[in-house]
Amino acid sequence: MGRVIGTQDATPLEFWVLLDEDEQVQMNDAVVVETRAPTPEGSGLKLFGMVDMIRARHQGSVFDSDVIEAERGLPVELSIVAHVKVTRLLPEYYYPPVPGSLVRVVTGEEYAQALFMDKMERKFPIGLSLSGREVVYGNLDFLTGRKGAHVNISGISGIATKTTYTTFLIYSLLRCGALPDPANTHAIIFNVKGEDLLFLDKKNKDLTIEDEAQYAQLGFPAEPFDSVQFYVPPAPNRQGPAIPKVAARRPDEVTPYFWTVRSFCREGLLRYLFTEVGEDASLLSTLVYQVESRLKEAADEADKRDSGPGVFLSTAKKGKGDDDENADAPAQEIRDFLTLAKAIEAIAASTNQASGTVNAFMRRLYGAQERVAYLVRNPGDANPENHTINWRKKQVTVVSLTDLYEVGKSFVVGSVLQQIQEEKEATGAAGPLCFIIVDELNRYAPRDGWSPIRERLLEIAERGRSSGTILIGAQQTASEVERRIVANPAFRIVGRLDAAEAERAEYGFLTPTLRERAKILTSGRMIVSQPDIPTPVPILFPKPSWATREDEQALPAPDLKLGKMRRSS
Repeated sequence: MGRVIGTQDATPLEFWVLLDEDEQVQMNDAVVVETRAPTPEGSGLKLFGMVDMIRARHQGSVFDSDVIEAERGLPVELSIVAHVKVTRLLPEYYYPPVPGSLVRVVTGEEYAQALFMDKMERKFPIGLSLSGREVVYGNLDFLTGRKGAHVNISGISGIATKTTYTTFLIYSLLRCGALPDPANTHAIIFNVKGEDLLFLDKKNKDLTIEDEAQYAQLGFPAEPFDSVQFYVPPAPNRQGPAIPKVAARRPDEVTPYFWTVRSFCREGLLRYLFTEVGEDASLLSTLVYQVESRLKEAADEADKRDSGPGVFLSTAKKGKGDDDENADAPAQEIRDFLTLAKAIEAIAASTNQASGTVNAFMRRLYGAQERVAYLVRNPGDANPENHTINWRKKQVTVVSLTDLYEVGKSFVVGSVLQQIQEEKEATGAAGPLCFIIVDELNRYAPRDGWSPIRERLLEIAERGRSSGTILIGAQQTASEVERRIVANPAFRIVGRLDAAEAERAEYGFLTPTLRERAKILTSGRMIVSQPDIPTPVPILFPKPSWATREDEQALPAPDLKLGKMRRSS
């Protein structure tokens, strides 16, 4: 590659290298220099590092116009030098390389040494080096909770390919063979990208031979997900059977999800209809909990009766101190959300909360009821268990939020997160491992204000590793997400960043050079930071081997035998 120069300081942490004009070196190549050092063992010293800047200039020129004079014979020489940031010293003895020492690009085992990948007991592929020659690994112990957990991904929508890279990470984890029990590992993906994630089980017809070669280099086949299920919202009809609202898949390929009135009351899901951040949010929370307590009592009573999917409540309002005929109004079985909202109003009016708080509570409830009434419904003749999101049935579960109102999306996300966390905590064990993929974190876990989903996500970020619940969150702007949620992940990943966003303190793990690089990253490139490697590493990853749109799915091969039968007939 070249030699350590003597016109710039060489330190144990960084040095400069003079390159030949025809040397094929690019930024982020890993290199090594061997030098003599007064180590206790008296052996040589290896300094591994990564090229983070390459600079070219004329030596011997003074004025900018000398570049023209150089073509006319001005005696100048071209100098191309590379800056190397040291990543590892073997042995760990901090001594600078001597000017004139030979520097070379490393591959294979030495590349793994440069990035501490040789020290990873369990690892999984996170992509390829930008040269495409080396596989870059992540330490699985910092993802599954043994030493750390969680992933956070930032980048501009549509360019940073956050969702695409997230699904690649899940595919790599399930296929790498490093997980102790991959068949019993689960991933729950909340789909906010239209119907793009409803084709994970379909092969991508646009995959090229070069793409397949990259998958082979990573160590697994270029195939779609083979254990995946899709849950979609029902059509917005509140009567009759739940019909899946999806255009791209057949009705028998997806499952419409909903909650019964009794499960809504029993699980305390009312809070997820009050996720708007505002000055009165914390005041409303007390009233929400009071109403939820009464609804849970009604659900317990209905369980004892072993009746249908509803609960027994009165819809007659009775204010504080009232002693009218409504006090003895009979309870009725409530099976739909619109009737439940009237019963909730009666419960709220009977609490000790101020009338202003009760009115604000009811305004939000009635504002949400038309948007979620078909999600909390009377199942009719259907078995509600067939429409409950069962994330344990398959390795990958896609929960589509397409066409839901914002309050509906928040309700579904909050309810499913609570279900997963409660089921995990009830077992008292870390297994099975469960990855939860949430896009648009800034919507569900904003930096300021109070929200029940925000508290749920914060609890997973801080305590989830003990129960085997791993959060993979993504957002355009990490600066707008609750600080503790973006600070806890062991893996921090960025795609293309907005120029102003890149300067925020949340990206302090990036070097100044990589901050500039993040502003011009193209699709398919990410910068990954993990605890084992002392510097973030730019990587590339292959095109998805599964379809990401309806027009990408490969058509099934024609049945040749059937064709012969038709011709003969």
